[in-house]
Amino acid sequence: MPSKKKIRHQQYTTVNRVRLIRSGKQYFDELLQLINKAKESVHIQTYIYNDDETGRMIAEALKKAVQRNVVVHLLADGYASQSLSGAFIADLKKSGVQFRFFAPIFKSKYFYFGRRLHHKVAVADAKFALVGGINIADKYNDLPGKPAWLDFALFAEGEIAAPLCVLCWKTWNGYPLKMELTPCEKQKLLFDIPEPERNEVKMCRNDWVRRKNEISKTYVTMLRNAHTQVIMLCSYFLPGKIIRKQMVQAIKRGVKIRVIAAGRSDVMLAKMAERWLYAWLLRNGVELYEYQENILHGKIAACDDRWVTLGSYNINDISAYASIELNLDVRNNTFAQQVRETLETIIDENCIPVVPGQHNGVKNIFSQFMQWLSYKLFKVIFYLFTFYFRHQR
Repeated sequence: MPSKKKIRHQQYTTVNRVRLIRSGKQYFDELLQLINKAKESVHIQTYIYNDDETGRMIAEALKKAVQRNVVVHLLADGYASQSLSGAFIADLKKSGVQFRFFAPIFKSKYFYFGRRLHHKVAVADAKFALVGGINIADKYNDLPGKPAWLDFALFAEGEIAAPLCVLCWKTWNGYPLKMELTPCEKQKLLFDIPEPERNEVKMCRNDWVRRKNEISKTYVTMLRNAHTQVIMLCSYFLPGKIIRKQMVQAIKRGVKIRVIAAGRSDVMLAKMAERWLYAWLLRNGVELYEYQENILHGKIAACDDRWVTLGSYNINDISAYASIELNLDVRNNTFAQQVRETLETIIDENCIPVVPGQHNGVKNIFSQFMQWLSYKLFKVIFYLFTFYFRHQR
């Protein structure tokens, strides 16, 4: 009987080539190339899709793909993308793009109740994929005078693209109990990737309806098995009790833990709640840094120059319990070292350290009360996060 360790190892695909992609022009150039080179199919699933310069650019590429007889599916979250106009959607459909809003499990004429589609994934021909935390909107792109919010994605070519493609089909079809083989599974693809360039890559999901908490387990396992260091960059860093316990135990074993948090945040409540936790983090030996250049929106972690996870998952209860999240885990020493060095450059060039005595900003009773209140409110909000009014088409 195979060991548990062996079973976990078999979840990784082994023939993959990967690259770390930064938000902004680099990411959208990659996305356009993925769409423009597709020959059979394109799946894009995203939390936010805006009708702005970036959204229209991607829409035009999708429409041109349809003209090449590529089958295109675009799935956007029904809450976060509800600003899309009926005219924009009608134009997509008229052009042959198959568009749909993601709808949770309970719905009426006026509201949804259920989890939100938070993952960001693009797959072409079951061969190439982009997975990360980058939405399709101007905020995540480099525009004149408006640099992109900081975020990351993983470009992957190889075996991992097929399970990602299958996931896209299942999500598009509402996770049917019985489903015929998808087009991704009907063809057995072979990839000519030299051994030195290969990476072990695994797809991880969090989805409470499907009883998936794989990304949460990745972070627990990463901290539990770390030997020397863990570095995490997270836009809304509010770890729950289990993650905090593993952080403390890792530090007691001599593991160096560094956290890059947002200096400025698009969600002020989350930032104030984070700052309430700063005292705990510093007291327990975590090295803490705040990113200063722009809004930090990324979600990525590297461990011991051997293991990386990145995607849509924030380290907080909303990602753990209330949203559909998607990460990719990569095991490759060279790639993990590259990610660590990238994050260390961000620390050195774009961050300020948070030190004891300064972590609460203006230290007075009112500011501390507001941070405590924000922390308590944020813990409650995820219970309400699954309710929202339905998009009126």
